[in-house]
Amino acid sequence: MIRALRPAPAFVVPVLLALVALAPEPAAAQADFYKGKTVEMIISTGAGGGLDANGRIVARHLANHIPGNPTVVARNMPGAGHIRAANYVFSQAPKDGTTIGTFIPIFVMAHVLERSKGIQFNPANFQWLVSTSSSNSTVYVWHTTGVKSLEDAIQRPVLMGGTGVGSYNVIYPTVLNSVVGTKFKLVTGYASTTEIAIAMERGEVQGRAGNNFNSLLAEHGDWLKTGKINLLAQVGLARDPDFAGVPLITDFAKTDEDRAILRFFSTDIVIGRPFVTAPGVPAERVALLRQAFDRMLKDPAFLDDCKKSGIDISPVGGTEIQKIVSDFMNTPANIVAKAKAAMEPRDTSERKK
Repeated sequence: MIRALRPAPAFVVPVLLALVALAPEPAAAQADFYKGKTVEMIISTGAGGGLDANGRIVARHLANHIPGNPTVVARNMPGAGHIRAANYVFSQAPKDGTTIGTFIPIFVMAHVLERSKGIQFNPANFQWLVSTSSSNSTVYVWHTTGVKSLEDAIQRPVLMGGTGVGSYNVIYPTVLNSVVGTKFKLVTGYASTTEIAIAMERGEVQGRAGNNFNSLLAEHGDWLKTGKINLLAQVGLARDPDFAGVPLITDFAKTDEDRAILRFFSTDIVIGRPFVTAPGVPAERVALLRQAFDRMLKDPAFLDDCKKSGIDISPVGGTEIQKIVSDFMNTPANIVAKAKAAMEPRDTSERKK
């Protein structure tokens, strides 16, 4: 039964009106906070890559959608397989919403695998704001290698460029060597993925892994159009519809256990290009930042800028990412143990300076 609301006693109304007048408007209060402030956008890679391009476009547009219109300044902080930047945002940055981080989320896997003693945070405790795009990753080689499939890489050695041991460009070849039997030989020590690309063109290395399709298309779409690279495999939970002919790494599993291990290394791809702020930021400010991202992602000026730059936009909400991270961190112990074994480095050498 629906009951009609009874009118409030006459003396209550003035009291309520007074209380409303005294209570600050949420948007106005937040505008007062951000007005004249600088928001630091921490990017976990060096300059020039897809994550950097994406982060800088967001930095240009996000302030227009935050009440108070603060200045947003992008700052690159590469190192330790993206863990240096994540540590900074989690532990050192102000807990007031004036620092936002965007990372390649390898640190989620690193935390599960206990791969880095340098991790000073629990990924589930980040306040996940949004992911502007989610895109499968790749394993590819330069066209002159004569290697046209992952099966070919099982038959002959292939030199692969890498940055640090905690990066996808090192992890994927290492895991494929362990589980599938490829003969990738890693040359690490490149300062950025841009350096790896130059090294491929010069013939110093023959291929790389860990380049998401959206980054590849934005940075080196001409390589795909002109056949400069051969795509050997993609990493994700389902094939990218635009590259449906490229097999998933899980397609090469010989046993159920192998498939579970390869799926483990394919899951965090769904997180895409996330933006986070630190734990301890007030809930109303987190909500405001999420709303700002939502508005920005619908802004024609932002979308046009992304289109001109070849930046893919396929958002995933912060709440959904939070669940993915929480589930991933509860991976069964036996699969975690097998995954750890698969990551033991083999055939790795340091780049000559």
